[in-house]
Amino acid sequence: MRHDAPGAHAGHPGHPGLAARLRSLPLLSNPVGDVSASLVVFLVAVPLSLGIAAASGAPLMAGIIAAAVGGIVAGLLGGSRIQVTGPSAAQTVIIADLVMRYGWEVMCLITLLAGLLQALLGAVRIARAALAVSPAVIHGMLAGVGVTIALAQLHVVLGGDPPSSAVAAIRELPSALAGAHLPAVAVGALTIALLLLWPRLPGPRALRAVPAALVAVAAATAAAVATGLDVERVSLLASMGEGWTGPVLPDRADVHGVAIGVVTVSLVASVESLLSGLAADRLHDGPRIRLDRELVGQGAANAASGALGGLPVSGAIVRSTANARAGARTPAAAALHGVWVVVFVLLFAPAVELIPMAALAALLVMIGAQMVHPRHVADLRRHHEASVYLVTLAAVVLLGLLEGVLIGFALALAVSLRRLTRLTVLTEERDGRWHVVVQGSLTFLGVPRVARMLRTLPTGCHVDLDLHVDFMDHAAFESIHAWRVDHERTGGSVDIDEVHENWYERSSMQAPPVGKTAPGGLARWWAPWGMRDGYDSSAPPTGLLVAGAQEYHSSTAGRMRAMMGRLAHRQRPTALFITCADSRVVPNLITASGPGDLFTVRNIGNLVPPHDGADDASVGAAVEYAVEVLEVPSIVVCGHSHCGAMKALMDGVHEAPAAVRADRLRRWLGHGRASLERTPREALEAAPGAEALRALAQANVEQQLEHLLSYPAVRRRSEQGLLELTGMFYDLDTAQVRVLDPRQGVFVPIADGSAGGRIPGPRGPLGPVGEAGAVDGAGAVDGAQGPQGPPPEREHA
Repeated sequence: MRHDAPGAHAGHPGHPGLAARLRSLPLLSNPVGDVSASLVVFLVAVPLSLGIAAASGAPLMAGIIAAAVGGIVAGLLGGSRIQVTGPSAAQTVIIADLVMRYGWEVMCLITLLAGLLQALLGAVRIARAALAVSPAVIHGMLAGVGVTIALAQLHVVLGGDPPSSAVAAIRELPSALAGAHLPAVAVGALTIALLLLWPRLPGPRALRAVPAALVAVAAATAAAVATGLDVERVSLLASMGEGWTGPVLPDRADVHGVAIGVVTVSLVASVESLLSGLAADRLHDGPRIRLDRELVGQGAANAASGALGGLPVSGAIVRSTANARAGARTPAAAALHGVWVVVFVLLFAPAVELIPMAALAALLVMIGAQMVHPRHVADLRRHHEASVYLVTLAAVVLLGLLEGVLIGFALALAVSLRRLTRLTVLTEERDGRWHVVVQGSLTFLGVPRVARMLRTLPTGCHVDLDLHVDFMDHAAFESIHAWRVDHERTGGSVDIDEVHENWYERSSMQAPPVGKTAPGGLARWWAPWGMRDGYDSSAPPTGLLVAGAQEYHSSTAGRMRAMMGRLAHRQRPTALFITCADSRVVPNLITASGPGDLFTVRNIGNLVPPHDGADDASVGAAVEYAVEVLEVPSIVVCGHSHCGAMKALMDGVHEAPAAVRADRLRRWLGHGRASLERTPREALEAAPGAEALRALAQANVEQQLEHLLSYPAVRRRSEQGLLELTGMFYDLDTAQVRVLDPRQGVFVPIADGSAGGRIPGPRGPLGPVGEAGAVDGAGAVDGAQGPQGPPPEREHA
């Protein structure tokens, strides 16, 4: 016979007792916080549910049923820890339209069927598909609904009835203002004032934790009762009798419209619930939402609410936020809030009938106004989607919810399609040869623009056509091929170089089509070997170099062959670029330049020995060759942060005895003595180590520019206006490039090319910058004129 050992019951460390086991259950792990949070959410939910029911044209009791059922059923069956489900203001417009068309009983059937459809969608695990809807459409829809609610309920605040549409509400507003019912206006004004002022009033934190909606509605009700105002009040008990009915089947003629209503309610409720649940996840540190289970729970709640005669429900971010801030950590809080709603109605239904309808209408006016977030417009403008938001908002207000969402969704698709098929065409004439570059996705949508540009090329000329495209459809191939045949028939020649993928060649050979590819080549091609996928840390250095060369041959050499063939016989660089030999500084990377653009000199500390008395002729030889033979129009000296040469200068390596081991390094660093003397002593002594190095490195750039002017060829061409000197500084910590502004003597940031900003300061290595040098979206500089001639014309699709 088995006997439990002493201490094997409650309280023994190794065997948790009943209380500990109960606390380990998800619904009972946070009893104090969940109970207090449920009371707060209950106080928020009651006035909101009554107001939403009134605005929807439904029996007021339907809002109470929806709040109770949504909280209990979705809370227990859903997949979110703290989301609270109940009637939603976003569905008010839909419900009001369906109730007006088919009656309340059929609306209950629509809610029930919509819930079953939601549960089915969750069961087949496609909840994430709802997240494919553009946030611009969602926010625009909610804002449009908010405007519609506010306009309709404003008429109730003025003592009238809500119009049938937002357009009618706007049209009838002057007459409503002229015939306003003053007691209703007073109640509504008091409600709005308290909603605005209560969160800002000083007082104990516990007092300010009382929901503003409850305070506003309760105060307005008390004022109306105390003064005996003649205003319309809530008829909750009447709705429990005559209006409280369950679902019924529609007439046969209405079946099609009812089916559309079922799909609409289901989709809107699903998207709102899933987005609200994802937003609620940011408010707590517990398990994340399970989207498919949450959709099943929402469907069960809607089916139960419709069967019992309640409104459609969905996850509500306002109530969920209040739930999280009040201390909720498990679904028990949402479920308990539904229980308190039932208890309240059973015990205090007569007190609810004292609430003026104008108070609930004013509450909805504020809710509707708060659904229009200017912050969303600012966020969407940065992503170029504000037009989708504004069009959706206007369409919902003027045409209706379903029409507005469809229009917004169509516009969002059009915007996305335009982005996916964006095309850039650049043309440039070089020594009688025309160079055309096509970049982007070359589809039938871009064919007219490309064709128009190609038709402007002179007859009989030689054309180098670079196709740097990630996709080319058959229409684009036929257009380019037809132009090529015509151009060669009239005596011209065409050299097509496919920089990325051989789309034109494959189409010419009638090879099977392939999928769209990324135009940037290999991922992280600019990263060090150790940061790339497939890096073998055990490989010897020579093996890494060989492997890198193999990668170049397999991915890049073929695409560069035609270009390098044109560059092979002559170089015409745009700038002499003098920089440090530091392995972290990559000149072509930080200047977005390619083969033939930069004549580069690298040494320890990017030093330029003066022309007179220099004991090292290599830098001087490179300067003279670049200026007198290549006739570069620009010289750039580029320093960088965390420079080892500057650290050695600060440590006095250049003044060490001649017998030291690194004697050549000591003598070379002697050319930086003037830079050390140029840097203010207080900057070297007072600043932290990294800042002192930065000050010295920037002073060193300025000093080397002065050394360059000691070369006769440099000074002569500079005085003739044929050569410009530029100082640059590369910050390794931020990967940002700065350019020297000689007027202020400081290095200033270079604006991001994608923002269309300007680069202050002198003429840079790629052309004039400053007042006349606006950076375009492609990162080039308008007005740049190097040895190859004027800049290419640009045409953007």
